Amino acid sequence: MMTRKPLTSAISLASLGICLGASMNAHAQGFVDDTKVDLTFRNYFIGRDFEDSSVERDKAQEWTQSLILNIESGYTPGPVGFGVDVIAGAAVKLDGGSDTYGTGLLPVEDAGTDPHPADNYGRFGIAAKAKVGESVLKVGEMMPVLPILRSDDGRSLPQTFEGGMITSHDIDGLMLTAGQFRQNSPRDSKSMDDMTYGGGQSDRFNFIGGEYTFNKQRTTFGLWGAELKDVYEQQYAQVVHTQPLAEDVALTANIGYFHGGDDGRARAGDLDNDTYSGLFGLDFGSNTVYLGLQKVSGDTWMRVNGASGGSLANDSFNNSYDNSGERSWQLRHDFDFEALGLPGLTIMNRYISGDNIDYENGSDGSEWGRETELAYTVQNGSLKNLNIKWRNSSFRSEVNTRDLNENRIILNYPLSIGS
Repeated sequence: MMTRKPLTSAISLASLGICLGASMNAHAQGFVDDTKVDLTFRNYFIGRDFEDSSVERDKAQEWTQSLILNIESGYTPGPVGFGVDVIAGAAVKLDGGSDTYGTGLLPVEDAGTDPHPADNYGRFGIAAKAKVGESVLKVGEMMPVLPILRSDDGRSLPQTFEGGMITSHDIDGLMLTAGQFRQNSPRDSKSMDDMTYGGGQSDRFNFIGGEYTFNKQRTTFGLWGAELKDVYEQQYAQVVHTQPLAEDVALTANIGYFHGGDDGRARAGDLDNDTYSGLFGLDFGSNTVYLGLQKVSGDTWMRVNGASGGSLANDSFNNSYDNSGERSWQLRHDFDFEALGLPGLTIMNRYISGDNIDYENGSDGSEWGRETELAYTVQNGSLKNLNIKWRNSSFRSEVNTRDLNENRIILNYPLSIGS
């Protein structure tokens, strides 16, 4: 199990004490009655075969069993309501050795001498929160899901960040948020450390943003600003829209533009980036067809180490197609088998191609990926809500050594307690 830094532990315990003290001095109504407890059992297998001859190993394969606990309390009564959230998790290795490490399911130990997956690892984090009206201040450890900082929950345990943020929904249709994160614990890490990008390190990620939803909730416009202090700064504008055409037919669009450069001491060097992203969909009946278009100008798209690339149109299981200069397109099809009398069963197929990548020798590199996901959620009975996924993918690239064929099997069994 991982150990926290003394200062981090002290802050977490103090925050918990403040919240518990407040709740004990007020009526339990709200704080206890509105508490939500979610417990997820996650079984995850990744088998990856490398096709590139320059890779020393021919495969990476690991299998884990995880338990993830999320507790969100309600708020104490009064003009200012107080609460506390807890996020905890533990993962145990079921399979994996020194010759098959590196899937991201487990931390890698002794990387310099005898790299091998850890037998187990865990997380425990606390966040204090206070609410006034529809505004919430939260301080501690959390999983932010923001366009400019997305916690990655794609392996055994989710990525978490430590810091503080305030979010307001006091104006109808408008969400405003701002904050600062100081530390980062990626999905395959035992520790909470400073954040990095391109070799530059920082203990300050500052952000501010807002989203306005209108047009009968069919349209959302967002503006964001972020700074990994002394490494990079970034702005982001986004438009999300759904346009109904007929019964069970609609067009969707998610269009975004990132602009960024170096910040302060420029610890990652001189930076200049513009990234354009658009994911366009057509929903008809049980089908959805997507076209993804993406262009990176200048340096590689900027994000904190370990964070998800989900803000980009062509982000996928094994690649984000966000190399310097890269332009990429995606064709994707989703189908829901409920129309055929099989509720809970879905399938996704997509192909992504990227080219024009700035290569070390001055030429343009290319890459491509093919991915399939077959998923089923149990609809009733004692295993209701059990979700089973099989992901099969291939990836080839001229600019890195990650040519691979891969299979993943993921079982998530969520249990909810409370309101």
